[in-house]
Amino acid sequence: MKAPVTPLVEKDKRSPSAARLLVGHGDYDFAVSRAYCAMFYLAEAVLLPRGMAFPKHGAVIAAFGQHFVKPGDLPVQLHEALRMAFDERNIGDYGFETSYPRERAELLLTRAQEFVDTVEAYLCEEGGRGKQ
Repeated sequence: MKAPVTPLVEKDKRSPSAARLLVGHGDYDFAVSRAYCAMFYLAEAVLLPRGMAFPKHGAVIAAFGQHFVKPGDLPVQLHEALRMAFDERNIGDYGFETSYPRERAELLLTRAQEFVDTVEAYLCEEGGRGKQ
């Protein structure tokens, strides 16, 4: 992996375990935020070797779909999971009127782990160089 990608992947590796710890403590809304971040870091990591960096989360999510899912490099369910995680993270971070349900947090953690496993494998196969 190229240098800028490595710190994102290293951060990504800590986020799912942090999310699981938070679920174990009943902090489901914070767990959702960590699960989303794991996915977001990898979406950024896969875009960087192609020279793509964006200041907004929505732009990263859109570019991930356009450049990796649409051409068939990565499965469509990953883009759907990333979009769902973004929405759920917003609810978890900013929707303080109600408590966040454990079941939704656990579902998101499962989807985040699938995202992480698949994109990390893709990064390893591509050697971090990306396609041009």
